[in-house]
Amino acid sequence: MESMVTLNSKEQKKLMVISKVERGEVGGREAAAISGISLRHLRRLIAGYRRDGVRALAHGNRGRTPANALDDGLRRRVIELAGSTYAGCNTQHFTELLSERDGLRLSRSTVRRILIENGISGPRKRKPPRHRRRRERYPQEGMLVQIDGSRHDWLEGRGPWMSLIGAIDDATGEVLYALFRGQEDAIGYFQLLHHIVTSHGIPSALYHDGHAVFERSEYEPESLEEQLEGKKSFTQFGRLMAELNITSIRSRSPQARGRIERLWGTFQDRLVSELRLAGVRTLEGANEVLWHYLPGHNHKFAVPAAQPDSAFRKPEGNLEDIFCFKHHRTVGLDNVVRKKELIMPSSSGQRCYPKPAPDHPWRGKYRVFVDKGNMG
Repeated sequence: MESMVTLNSKEQKKLMVISKVERGEVGGREAAAISGISLRHLRRLIAGYRRDGVRALAHGNRGRTPANALDDGLRRRVIELAGSTYAGCNTQHFTELLSERDGLRLSRSTVRRILIENGISGPRKRKPPRHRRRRERYPQEGMLVQIDGSRHDWLEGRGPWMSLIGAIDDATGEVLYALFRGQEDAIGYFQLLHHIVTSHGIPSALYHDGHAVFERSEYEPESLEEQLEGKKSFTQFGRLMAELNITSIRSRSPQARGRIERLWGTFQDRLVSELRLAGVRTLEGANEVLWHYLPGHNHKFAVPAAQPDSAFRKPEGNLEDIFCFKHHRTVGLDNVVRKKELIMPSSSGQRCYPKPAPDHPWRGKYRVFVDKGNMG
């Protein structure tokens, strides 16, 4: 008993035309033009129809399992991992994890098709992008470095909220360094810039959001000394940039810092998944995972600069004298700086600091106190 043969609409049309040819109602050339095939192919179909009947018009591979079909066991394994171990990962990241950790080498489109067929959607709901003309990248690495912090529940409730402080090179998109801190503070930015200077060099400019770490607020009242000088004093980090001869540029909107803002979106997707897979619950553990993750991230996302030369400058002098907190203090009558209880040693040329001679250049001036213990 012969099995039933199902024809699609195109094959049904060919059957109708071939039937007319067999009855002599239509000529061969006219039938080939109607069917959209060559006369030679039409003759092959007619010969097959006379030999095998309607079955000759159906495609020969119909009903057969493709040679490259995905194994059902492998499909079930992907679905299982998507709902358990790698739950919350986006499709691209999930595909990479399957290859790196489980040895399942599948294309992104295959993984996406499996997930969609089983009703598993991605964690991020994408909106149609708004039209915005992006600024061209700077041509050389080190010409502009964007720095910022992101306050987020990086541990998804397993530990405290943390601030991720990072820096990205505008020309290449390379994450130069990043670290987790309890808060977005000056010490974190000191450590960030110190690592960049020692590993890459001194950048030409830093692009930031105007946080209080970088510059004094324009609404903050000026002191008497600032009014006399006609400008506001530096913050600790602002003074650091000035001593390193780094141009400080303040952005006016998050869109202007699009490069690092998109980096936070990527980290809040991929890095959060990496922290979850590692079972991290502390700030120290998060930093270990972060520093292990950064080389692979840069390998995937960084691009070559338009110009091969680097704009990073080699540091000169003793960096410990620069990467420290410096405070202006008045020496008391007892030769002691009160806030830090620092006793000023006497010198051979002067008996003590509080009361120099009336014409001495130090009289009435503030002394500089250097605190090198804040970088720890």
